[in-house]
Amino acid sequence: MTDPIGLIPSSPGITPLRPALTPPPTVQGPGFKDVLMKNLEEVNAMQKDAQFAIEDLATGKRGDVDGVMIAKQKADVAFQMLVQVRNTLMDAYDEVKQIRV
Repeated sequence: MTDPIGLIPSSPGITPLRPALTPPPTVQGPGFKDVLMKNLEEVNAMQKDAQFAIEDLATGKRGDVDGVMIAKQKADVAFQMLVQVRNTLMDAYDEVKQIRV
């Protein structure tokens, strides 16, 4: 019988499925914090662009109401998505807090 975890030393003739105490492979990529901060910055930029578009429309520098409405709607949807992500994270945090150790 083989040890699926690889902690029991193998006897001659039996090869373990994986060597004991091998570190898991590391995946290179951005961390959760980096992705979250990037998305926060993008939502902030969308909201600033929408605000500038509204100001330009009000002062007469811009005449396309459709473009302004689209920019404002994009910013609103992005912000609502960000709030939902925050709510989901807070729910997960509350569940982890309730785990008994």
